[in-house]
Amino acid sequence: MRHANLAIFVPHLGCPNQCSFCDQHHISGAEQPPTSEQVRQLCETVAGQLRGRYPDAEIAFFGGSFTAIDRVYMCELLEAASPFVGEVFSGIRISTRPDAIDREVLGLLARYSVRSIELGAQSMSDAVLRANSRGHTALDVERASVLIQDAGFSLGLQMMTGLYRSDEQSDLETAKRLAALRPDTMRVYPTVVLEGTRLAALYRAGMYHPQSLEQAVGLGAQLLEFFDGQGIRVIRMGLHAQEELAAGQIAGPHHPAFRELCEGRLMEERLLSLLSGKPQGSYTACVSPKSISKVCGHGGQGIAKLRALGYHIKVEQDRLMSGLAVRLKGV
Repeated sequence: MRHANLAIFVPHLGCPNQCSFCDQHHISGAEQPPTSEQVRQLCETVAGQLRGRYPDAEIAFFGGSFTAIDRVYMCELLEAASPFVGEVFSGIRISTRPDAIDREVLGLLARYSVRSIELGAQSMSDAVLRANSRGHTALDVERASVLIQDAGFSLGLQMMTGLYRSDEQSDLETAKRLAALRPDTMRVYPTVVLEGTRLAALYRAGMYHPQSLEQAVGLGAQLLEFFDGQGIRVIRMGLHAQEELAAGQIAGPHHPAFRELCEGRLMEERLLSLLSGKPQGSYTACVSPKSISKVCGHGGQGIAKLRALGYHIKVEQDRLMSGLAVRLKGV
């Protein structure tokens, strides 16, 4: 089923504190929060463009903390969007803080056709959460997740890798604890240092060392494989490419094709595992038609690495295969 989001950003509104890494303007490109009339007009325009093309399209309120904003304003935005749910949009998706969820607000969201709620968990280490001024605990993430699922909403969780005071082991532990909550979807964001944030000051003082792109891709590949093994869909890897993001970034592993890099690394590692113990020479790798570019790697780097190891790989489509699976033909 083809999927699309009409993403509407509500920057910073509702956030009770300033996280070390956060600058919603540079992340989203949004200057001012939208009015209800702007939301209505946008939904009307996009509904006409999407009609019949994306049967599972959603209206998505991202940025800030949707359930923590002024309640009157929140309802105005939902009232503007909810009439478009049904014929074109299948529902409304919102993103919020774990400590801004309770039964009362969940009942309100249900009345406005919200069907999916994403929580910005970021880490399940309380020490990391405190170091980055998140203002909530891992227990808040667990409690909110249970409330959301018990109320019948689809649960999405978001995590960040490479945060201040975190390391690869704590990021992997975060993934395990989030997977144990059985979310329907995950988003994984490597930490990017943006101008004007506390993280930028820590970076310049030599107190924070961001992941390299190589480190972020290696960990991202591990996380993709882990969540896939848990039956949890990863719907986003890395921040969306934005002019404002590029202008505000001073360090960190942002890449416009970050997911492709991670998928390519994962397929490369799976292929290396299949080749382990086999003599150097020529082999044919069979993959899904959609994964041809991924097994080759971004810019052909994956195949080039294998060639340098003495393995000459021909890639062949197999329409019976799906996802990131790979097999060696005739072996």
